[in-house]
Amino acid sequence: MPFSRNLRYGAVLLACLVTGMPDAGRAAVADPLAFETTRTGQAVGLAPMPGQHAMVVSAQDLAAHVGTDILARGGNAVDAAVAVGYAMAVVYPAAGNIGGGGFMTLRTPDGHVTFVDFREHAPDAATPTMYQDASGHVIAGASTAGWRAVAVPGTVAGMEAVHGRWGRLPRADVMAPAIALARDGFILKPGDVALLHTATAAFAKDPYARAIFLHPDGTPLEAGERLVQADLARTLERIARDGARAFYDGPIAREIVKSSQKGGGILSRSDFTRYHTRMMAPLSCDYRGYHIDTAPPPSGGGVALCEMLNILSGYDMHALGLHTAASVQREVEAMRHAYADRQDLGDPAFVTNPVAHLTDPAYARQVRQYLPLNHAVPSASLRPGEAGGEKEETTHYSIADQDGTAVAVTYTLNGWFGAGVVAGRTGIVMNDEMDDFSSRPGEPNMFGIVGSTANAIAPGKTPLSSMAPTIVTRDGQPVMVLGSPGGSRIPTIILSVLTGMVDYGLDVQQAVDLPRIHEQWQPDVVQVEHGALSPAVARTLTREGYHIEEHAPWGLAESILSGGPRIGKAGQARYYGGADMRHQSGAAVGE
Repeated sequence: MPFSRNLRYGAVLLACLVTGMPDAGRAAVADPLAFETTRTGQAVGLAPMPGQHAMVVSAQDLAAHVGTDILARGGNAVDAAVAVGYAMAVVYPAAGNIGGGGFMTLRTPDGHVTFVDFREHAPDAATPTMYQDASGHVIAGASTAGWRAVAVPGTVAGMEAVHGRWGRLPRADVMAPAIALARDGFILKPGDVALLHTATAAFAKDPYARAIFLHPDGTPLEAGERLVQADLARTLERIARDGARAFYDGPIAREIVKSSQKGGGILSRSDFTRYHTRMMAPLSCDYRGYHIDTAPPPSGGGVALCEMLNILSGYDMHALGLHTAASVQREVEAMRHAYADRQDLGDPAFVTNPVAHLTDPAYARQVRQYLPLNHAVPSASLRPGEAGGEKEETTHYSIADQDGTAVAVTYTLNGWFGAGVVAGRTGIVMNDEMDDFSSRPGEPNMFGIVGSTANAIAPGKTPLSSMAPTIVTRDGQPVMVLGSPGGSRIPTIILSVLTGMVDYGLDVQQAVDLPRIHEQWQPDVVQVEHGALSPAVARTLTREGYHIEEHAPWGLAESILSGGPRIGKAGQARYYGGADMRHQSGAAVGE
């Protein structure tokens, strides 16, 4: 029987985050497990969730249970991933989707790893200057709200492609839970309505969204009420019956295009009939004996992750200590260089990416030669490839089964509820993925990521992403399945979780809970969650020239560790899950 822990301890996770270890400026932590003693009283002792045979970790507990139910009925991790993907479109409409797209990293029991790109594509009518005014200035909000912000969705094509190749159960069985949740509805919890309330104003402007997500008088839904999505149920039933053809060359596509044209968008029928997924080799790198398979371009996230790991591999991070001034200084400089380099990446079908150079350990050694160990490097002094935007409101889920299949999926509408529009009577919330392109090369998007010509808008092109679903192995055996939403912060979130376990001996839940640190080259600031730095460490880094800004918690690093609750500590279960409760509604569910 599946079992789970759904932890709801406040509006954010701050109650269980580190409040700052005593630090004499640069003193290392002798015992990395001392992390447990620094938690506030409300959350001491929270343990990873065990799974005897399999594990599903997602940002919405109903979807996680859907996944383990599919596994219990004889499905494999791919069946569960597809079931969770469709279920999230129903129970996590802020980011779960069939109106968006994403990436999947999939490892089969024989050790073969495939990266699946089912990201959105720019419509055929898209142009490089479509979000600029007559003077060449970017029009605020043009790429983020309404139908002109919508790119061609890829989720259905991606789910159908992987299920057709690796799934075990019939499509109808895999999609049945999502259809039931949409048709019969589900009771909203506080975490669910907190996300719905972020889009009340957008819902009010769109008649189809208003009919689904608001009361008839325009007031928002509240916890304890039932959300029923009858139109979405009928859409899912069509997909269950006819597969991707129903979405891309049938009544669903016709309704989406009609809604787009009515709303001033540029989607066409040919955009849908031409859409295709890509199955690619993952981007791979190694860190302290662990092999990392992650996202290649059109994601810049995997490149940034591998470059940061390569740079940090030259330092003894364990000896420097968890979140000491010395370790943070090295992490921040690795982040700064990686983010300076990633800006010139783009869709490999349109540009040549310097991936081999940026992920070469020899390049990392050159970077380390120029890195000072006691002061900040000015971001303005760095140029891409030299040693010297995407929204945060994505979602991620991780799945591992008893046969050793592992699936990491990060998919998105871009912002919460995407462009804020629903495609007519389909019930589908549409993405605002066009904002991930460079609306004008050289200008930052809403996350401060500076765009380049490599990521300029072009018909049929996939925008650059930071999403990086990741699978980690050692000696040919799966060890971790992880990833996160978080926009430009995704690579540094994954870095924090991975190094938390590998370098500092944290268990998977501690690594997920660990307060996060982020630097992305521009703007030239170090962003930190509350409690990430002790006052002494913050003072030391400030003296060294780092500008530190505290931010609200970010990311949802739904993670799985195999073999034990922490690396090197065998457990009684095969898998251990760490659910990220920064948005309250997630769960790790073992089977």
